[in-house]
Amino acid sequence: MTSLLITGAATADGTRGDLYVVDGVFRDPADAGAGVERIDADGLLALPGLVDLHTHLREPGREDAETVDSGTRAAARGGFTCVHAMANTDPVTDTAEAAEYVAALGERDGHCQVVAVGAVTKGLGGEELAELGLMAASKARVRLFSDDGRCVSDSLLMRRALTYVKPFGGLIAQHSQDPRLAGPGACCHESEISGRLGLTGWPSQAESVIVARDVQLAELTDSRLHVCHVSTAESLDVIRWAKRRGIKVTAEATPHHLFLDTPLVEGFDTTFKVNPPLRTSEHLEALREALADGTVDTVGTDHAPHARQDKDHPFDIALPGMLGLEQALAVVMEVMINPGRMDWPTLVDRMSTTPARLGQVAGQGRPIAVGEPANLVLVDPAARAAVDRDASASRSRNNPYHGRDLPDPVVATLWRGDVTYRR
Repeated sequence: MTSLLITGAATADGTRGDLYVVDGVFRDPADAGAGVERIDADGLLALPGLVDLHTHLREPGREDAETVDSGTRAAARGGFTCVHAMANTDPVTDTAEAAEYVAALGERDGHCQVVAVGAVTKGLGGEELAELGLMAASKARVRLFSDDGRCVSDSLLMRRALTYVKPFGGLIAQHSQDPRLAGPGACCHESEISGRLGLTGWPSQAESVIVARDVQLAELTDSRLHVCHVSTAESLDVIRWAKRRGIKVTAEATPHHLFLDTPLVEGFDTTFKVNPPLRTSEHLEALREALADGTVDTVGTDHAPHARQDKDHPFDIALPGMLGLEQALAVVMEVMINPGRMDWPTLVDRMSTTPARLGQVAGQGRPIAVGEPANLVLVDPAARAAVDRDASASRSRNNPYHGRDLPDPVVATLWRGDVTYRR
């Protein structure tokens, strides 16, 4: 029997007390014996383990950039006890066998729970639906489907996908990018800066027009739609309108779209190339407001590790994406908690409870209470440090926060009662 007593921690609502973990479950602290292992958590917060709906683990296919082992070590360092592994692997996760393989990798190598995300279309090609039903019925029990990195731009195909997943409660997560308005060469928010730098612009409307189409298809099919990495004020207007109509739409914002803005690309540092691109300050402000008021339901990291050879190119050619797991909580604290825009119970909802519910992951996002699974992160609200990309657990180093002074909150992470990270 493995056991651990955490003493003096406060929960998100301010309640202070001891937590006793036995065989992966919270038990009555009064039952803890004198010789049990202890963690002194005086001054720390005990929060439910974080859940990410949007992680790129790269395995299988690009183990030079990330593996399930390295990516979930980074997740544990960031306080996550569950991540959803996106489907753009090699081979693509578009069959039951591929989804079961990803899930098995998670069981074998994971330092947190790994949930397979299935592709919407075969090979992410946007022409034919993938094996949605078979993936859902497989041992991987896939419920989230996404062609992330590519937009399902065909309206009829998107309607069919939404219709197909409805009977088993599936969720289609869309990368909203009109391929005509923002084609493969689009790499910078369309603005004065993109024009001055000679970079192909990615207008905010290239996102919002797809969001507008998709929420209407979700209404037509009475099915569930999730908007990945929403980044523009126009998209938020559409999502608010859709929610007022009772349409089943949810949305996520990434830490980098909440914190980093377009002027960072002026140095042509490809670390700051991401898709959708970093936006201007008015979009950042709109996203922060939307995360606070619930228009944006979750924080999704879009953790996108890349090997150096994929970033070491001219800006318009380099692959888009940046690391996100280890600093996600830090960024949300910096822009939402510390300025008073959000309280801790709301952060728990956005980063644990709601993503667990949307991903239909049993045992995650649960309250910290006797009888519940011991998935937990201990947080020091006052700790800060300069981010060092070379200290990352990830195999990649495309960390956009390198050198920045940010909160360094995670003291320990427990998954299934086991300590997966401890400072």
